[in-house]
Amino acid sequence: METLAISGGHVLAPDLTVTEADVVVDRERGRIVSVGDPADGPDETLDADGCLVVPGLVNAHCHVAMTLLRGYADDKPLDPWLQEDIWPVEAALEPEDVRAGARLGLLEMIRNGVTAFGDMYFHVPEVAAAVEEAGLRARLGHGIVTVGKDDADARADFEEGLAVARELDGAADGRIRTALMPHSLTTVDGDLLAEFVPRARDAGVPVHYHANETEAEVTPIVEEHGARPLEYADDRGLLAAGDFIAHGVHLDGAEIELLADREVGVAHCPASNMKLASGIAPVQRLLDAGVTVGLGTDGAASNNDLDVLDELRDAAMVGKLAADDASAVPAGAAVRAATGGGADLLGFEAGRIEEGAPADLAVVDFEAPHLTPAHDLVSHLAYAARGSDVRHTVVGGDVLMRDRAVVPFDAGAVRREAERHARAAIDRASE
Repeated sequence: METLAISGGHVLAPDLTVTEADVVVDRERGRIVSVGDPADGPDETLDADGCLVVPGLVNAHCHVAMTLLRGYADDKPLDPWLQEDIWPVEAALEPEDVRAGARLGLLEMIRNGVTAFGDMYFHVPEVAAAVEEAGLRARLGHGIVTVGKDDADARADFEEGLAVARELDGAADGRIRTALMPHSLTTVDGDLLAEFVPRARDAGVPVHYHANETEAEVTPIVEEHGARPLEYADDRGLLAAGDFIAHGVHLDGAEIELLADREVGVAHCPASNMKLASGIAPVQRLLDAGVTVGLGTDGAASNNDLDVLDELRDAAMVGKLAADDASAVPAGAAVRAATGGGADLLGFEAGRIEEGAPADLAVVDFEAPHLTPAHDLVSHLAYAARGSDVRHTVVGGDVLMRDRAVVPFDAGAVRREAERHARAAIDRASE
C-alpha cells in the first residue's frame, strides 16, 4: 500500500470537533486509512503544521468557463446582463475557448481548496477534458436553452444534453458524473421538459437547473400556469431524489416543503445573488425543513471569483439578514454546506474526514494575522479564512496542490492562454 500522510495539523471531524491528528491515505484506493496518531513511514508527507485539515470544498453550482468573462459586464440586473452582454459573447465561443476558460477556472479552484464542482455550460467535452487533466471531481451537464429557437433546434439542444449525460458519465476514472441540465424554467419549453426529462430518468441521470432566482422568473410562471415555479416543475417531473436546483432565492413555504418531500437540494449562490440584486435565499428555513444545501459560486462573470471560502462567509452573513436573526446559518452549518452539503448535492461520497472516506482534502494554513488568535477554528473557517490560506489540495489521494504550487498546470501558461481566448471571443462577438 502506497501511503500519503497529512501530518502535524488539526483535523475537522464530521461532528465539527477539532483534534490534533494525522490523516493517512491509501493512495491506490484514494481513501482515508486512519485519522489519529502520526503515520509510520508514509511514502509521502504533506506538512500540516499550523493548519486545519478539512474536507475538500465543493462548488456545487458554477459555469467554470465563464472565467473568460470575468469583469466583462458588471453592475446590471440578471436579464439585461444575460441578453445584452453575456449571451452574445457565449454565442461566439468556440470549443477551444471553453477548454481554456475551464482550465483557468480549475486552476483557481484547486488553489482555493475546491475538490469537486457542479457545472452547466456548452462544449461540455472540452470541460470534461480539462477536468480529467486537473484531477478534480465534477458533475457536468450541457446547458439547454430553447427560448428563441424553432422546434428542430430546441429538440437538438435537448438531444445534445442527453447525449452528454449518457456519454460522459463515469469519465476520468469515475471522477466525472453527469446530469440533464435545462437552463431554467423560463428559458426552456415546458412541453419539451415533460418529454425529455423521463428520458433522463431512464438513463439514470439527475436533473439540475436554475429555479426561483429572481422575481422576474417567478411571476411569468404564476401568471401563465397558475402555479408557483416548483409546483410547475413538479408537474413536469423535475423534482426527484438526487436532483438539485441552483439559487432558490424566491421560494415560498410550500415550495420549501416540496423540496424537502422530494429530497431535492439547493445550491445556494450568495455572492452572485447579491451582485445581480436577485435577493437573499431563505437558507435557514431550508435547513430547518431538512433540505440539503450546498454552496456555489455561480460563474466568475457574476461573482467574480470561484472562491468557496469567500462564498462560505457570504452564506453565513446573508443568512442572518434573511432570517433577521444573528444565530441563523451559524458557522458550523455554513461549513457543512461548503463541504458535505455540496458533496451530497453532487452525489459524491466525499465531504467528511473519517476512515474509509474518499481522500478529498483541503489543508488551510491558520498561521496568518487574520486568523489569530485561534479561539475557534470552525468560526475562523466560516468568517475569516480565504482561499489564499489553503496550503495543500488533495483529491482521491492525489496531491493537486503542494505548498501553494498547483501540480497539474503551469499557472502562467494557463493564464496567458485564457487571456488570449477571452480577447478573441469578445472580438468575434463584436464583429
